[in-house]
Amino acid sequence: MKKIKKGDIVARKSYGKDIIFYVKKVIKTKKENIAILCGLLERIEADSRIEDLELIDERTIKNNLEKQDKRVKERISKKEKNLKIEIIKQEEKRIKQKIITGKILHLDGDKRYSQKSYNYYKKLGLNAIVKNIPEYRQPKVVYNLLKIYKPDILVITGHDGMIKRGTNYNDIYNYRNSKYFIDTVKEARKYDKQNGNNLVIFAGACQSYFEALISAGANFASSPARILIDFLDPLIVAEKVATTEEYKYIAIDDITSELRDGNKGVGGIGSKGKMKYV
Repeated sequence: MKKIKKGDIVARKSYGKDIIFYVKKVIKTKKENIAILCGLLERIEADSRIEDLELIDERTIKNNLEKQDKRVKERISKKEKNLKIEIIKQEEKRIKQKIITGKILHLDGDKRYSQKSYNYYKKLGLNAIVKNIPEYRQPKVVYNLLKIYKPDILVITGHDGMIKRGTNYNDIYNYRNSKYFIDTVKEARKYDKQNGNNLVIFAGACQSYFEALISAGANFASSPARILIDFLDPLIVAEKVATTEEYKYIAIDDITSELRDGNKGVGGIGSKGKMKYV
């Protein structure tokens, strides 16, 4: 059997190979080797005994990535079409005001997702800065990044997961990266209080500690039902806020129909939009 190493694409045999992961790193212990895993298509982090892992063939990987890319392209195409209709309406009304969409700062712990997120924002013509920053470093750098970029919307995400799924929901130590997301939200609100920017914040990943993220100051967060969230979910929330007029309030119910698993994956208290006419 081929030796499992960092970067390999694998699935867990004991879970019926339900999720495709890449191996983030391998930890060697006296008893056995443990792999730290990150979802290839979803924002989940987990661990596994090396013996429980099976390499995924290139064709399966390609097919799954193509399916994800197809969904992203379909959404972009639909949004571009809606944007063109909106521009035509404005021309008919002879509105000469310039539209400025909300500025997005997106911190993502996953390098692949960082690039995909940047491409998504760019194709929709949104003003977005995407930084690939490991989850544990996000609380340390967010304040200075907010000072530099002065965004309207902050997205804090990467990978997460419950260590013991289905139990200890209120134990912060039962979540792999929720602590870092929570601390990042707190640092962002500290900046917000000092600068009066009224940031809109999305925070979290798969199975994240939703209630603690909202208590820390996030407007939107994952995951109320402690389920896996889709790669696109944080981007859809940011896009919605960025392209909604500043006098309109966005409730979570205005977004859930566009999310893969609705309000099971993402919840929140809502926010005002960040699009302006000048």
